[in-house]
Order: sequence, then structure tokens, then C-alpha cells
Amino acid sequence: MSQNVLSTNLSGKVAVVTGAGGVLCGALAKALARAGAKVALLNRSMEKTEKYAEEILAEGGTAKAYQCNVLDKSACFAVAEEVQKDFGPCDILVNGAGGNNPKATTDMEYFEPDSIEGDMKSFFDLEEEGVDAVFRLNFLGTLLPTQAFARQMTGREGCSIINISSMNAFTPLTKIPAYSGAKAAISNFTQWLAVHFSKAGIRVNAIAPGFFASKQNEKLLWNEDGTPTARTRKILEATPMGRFGNPEELEGLLLFLVDSKAASFITGVVIPVDGGFQAYSGV
Repeated sequence: MSQNVLSTNLSGKVAVVTGAGGVLCGALAKALARAGAKVALLNRSMEKTEKYAEEILAEGGTAKAYQCNVLDKSACFAVAEEVQKDFGPCDILVNGAGGNNPKATTDMEYFEPDSIEGDMKSFFDLEEEGVDAVFRLNFLGTLLPTQAFARQMTGREGCSIINISSMNAFTPLTKIPAYSGAKAAISNFTQWLAVHFSKAGIRVNAIAPGFFASKQNEKLLWNEDGTPTARTRKILEATPMGRFGNPEELEGLLLFLVDSKAASFITGVVIPVDGGFQAYSGV
């Protein structure tokens, strides 16, 4: 069990985490619980979400899993009411739901004329359905839960929204134009929300993870025999710390940003956790 790296005390606070069935957001939910928050774990599928909730309960924390499709506005509002009945009004919202879609991903980094007639998926083969799905999941999947839960925050002190952006919002990665663009939109939306809610007692910031190995990206990072792909080798060569991040390494920043004393004058920022990837020019 990892320990909180800050002495953040969230006792009496209610925290809501969307996308809580994933590895990264599951770890963030557990970190909030260890700091004393009552945590509502939201996800479209329940199996993994309930597992994380059970782990929190086993550690002596307070948590409950809720099924919620973040692209369904009525579902978001219904779950918001349910959470408020169970735990009280939301103090902290972590918008972690997101992801990519194979239909919005190219097979190659650089365009090659022969690819138009070949079997490789080029830029011209990207499917509208996939691109739309990526933008909906990442952008609307952040906007709708914020509409539902921020209503419970306005006018109350110490409330905070944390969006999950990505380091590719700063510099787009090859092959995934829709995901890079959608995360850039999240960073921009974070700044917009920070200004919009600045006089309502709500701070809004974002965490931009670098490369963390997970189920979502394992096929891009590892071959079927377990060896690293060419893309993995490039990633590690471009990351000064020379490794992937661990989910627990996001906890310190999260606990800092939601601490209404330590980060009381911080709003509208997007902070990378990337092992130096953004700082490295390649030479």
C-alpha cells in the first residue's frame, strides 16, 4: 500500500472520480480515500470499479462504486443526486474518463504515398465515427460530469475540479491525432472553467500524465511476446528518466492540487508528470 506523500487532510470531504475503473484513476481514488475523503467511484462498467471500492473499504476508507455513462447527461445528474444522498455534496471532482479509439489512429508516423492504396491505415483512412467518439469521450465526458457535480460546489469554500489532460496536449504524438486534439481541448477547457468558476469558490486544474503503461495502451507498447515495440524504445529514449511512470506517482500532485490550503491560489494550470519528456529536446 502506497502512502500519501503529503499531509493533506480531506476528512469530511466528498470526492468523485470518473473513469475510476482504470488503473490510473483507480489509484487516484485510493489516494483520496487514504487522505480521508469519502470517495464515489464512477465508471460505465462496474467490475473493476467495485474492486477498487472494495480495496478502499478494506483499508478502512469510505467508498462506493456507481455505474455512470459520462456521455449521458441525465445519468450524470442522476448519479450526482445519488452521491449527494449517500455522502453529501461533492467537494472534489476528478474527471478521469477518457481514452482513444483504433478507428482514429494511423498505422504510421509519417505519410507515405504508397499507403493510400496499401493495407496500412493512413490519415486518409481515419474514420469519422472513431474521431467523433474520441472527442465525445474526452471532452463531453469531462463537460457533462462537471455540469452535474459543480452545481453542488458553487458558493462553498475549498472545492476543486481536477481534469486529466495529457502531455500530448502540449506536443501531439504521432499516430493519434484525435486523442492529442481532444486532450488539448481538455487543457483549454480547464483554463476556461478556472476563470468561469473563479468567483464561485471552485479551483480548476489539470494533471497531464506522460507515459504510463496500462491496458489501454499495452498493444502500442508491447509485442505479443512481451518485448517492447519500436514505439516503446522511442518513448524511453525521449524520456530523460528512462522509464514509464507508476500510477502512484500521480498521487502527490493530486493531493497537492486539491489541498485548499497548500494550493489555495492555484487555478487554471496544467501540470505534466512525465519524467522530463516535455523538457527534452532530443539533443
